[in-house]
Amino acid sequence: MSSTATEVVRLLTVSGATLAVAESLTGGLVAAEITSVPGASKAFRGSVTAYATELKHQLLGVDAALLAERGAIDAQVATHIATTGVAGPEPQDGQPVGTVFVAVDGPFGPDSDGAGGGKVAALRLNGGRAEIRRESVRSVLALLLERLVSEQTGNERAQDTEQNGGF
Repeated sequence: MSSTATEVVRLLTVSGATLAVAESLTGGLVAAEITSVPGASKAFRGSVTAYATELKHQLLGVDAALLAERGAIDAQVATHIATTGVAGPEPQDGQPVGTVFVAVDGPFGPDSDGAGGGKVAALRLNGGRAEIRRESVRSVLALLLERLVSEQTGNERAQDTEQNGGF
């Protein structure tokens, strides 16, 4: 269990928020990392692993035209799936091994750069299949933690403003 996963579960639990995961590339490893944290059941709702491209459309509602046009390894596809990419050993959908997109979405308020909602990160990872998948899990959890911390910081600022008469 990682300290990032532990902190994600802690922040979700404290705020009363919940998490569900849709994975592809990582094949359930994000859910496994989250559920390795004691008390995760207070915040973790479940996961779907949609490894096959057609299941991304059928189970997760990813636009079929988008999948046909761009393939499953794409930033827009990642807005529906926490992890998508190529772990190898062969390229996929015209993308080289190590091309990964990780994403988080939810009812987040604006973060420090003014962006709200979800966030996608494009990664170029090196190493073998196991390393690419492991780094993808680490990266998506770090991205989620960043959004949760940003959300908590924003809420604390709003509460301070209210308590100080709007200043």
